Amino acid sequence: MRTLISSAFVSLDGVVEAPGGEPGYRNSGWTFKDMEFLPEAYGIKGREQEEASAMLLGRVSYESFSAVWPDMEDFARYKEMPKYVVSTTLTEDGLVDNWGETTILRSLDEVAALKETEGGPIIMHGSASLNRALSDAGLIDRYHLLVYPLLLGAGKRLFSGTDKDAQKLKLVEHEAYANGTQLNVFDVVR
Repeated sequence: MRTLISSAFVSLDGVVEAPGGEPGYRNSGWTFKDMEFLPEAYGIKGREQEEASAMLLGRVSYESFSAVWPDMEDFARYKEMPKYVVSTTLTEDGLVDNWGETTILRSLDEVAALKETEGGPIIMHGSASLNRALSDAGLIDRYHLLVYPLLLGAGKRLFSGTDKDAQKLKLVEHEAYANGTQLNVFDVVR
């Protein structure tokens, strides 16, 4: 079974919306706007590219990332990696042709089936709505969280507000950086 890893930039109060400057959100760009940049805090991002064998995205994140990542040297490894987009509305003609093999999945059941295939870890970036659905369905195995010392209030959250049984996580790696950002890597305990 393949490991599904959710990788997110998250504020201390759980907001994941528009960390890189995406338009339409009041605090857009919060990961760099009011934060000192420390390259070492982003070391996990290079590791993710080396360790992952596929990428999973929701439609909104796919549309945002596919417009820029294919030509970015920082994300070169992702260009050759198979990508899976979970969407009920995206069509084949909505896929870009310069970012490698991309498959559209239509349901969480298809994500569960993908996890049953042979191969290495699957990394998921952004994709707040998809993250909430996958988490609630028990399909995420690991979380890579870069937690920023910010309270953003309103915004899309990493986790849903669904009333459910507690899900235990095991901290397997952590690091605190001089700017207050923290890396927390959690495995889901089954």
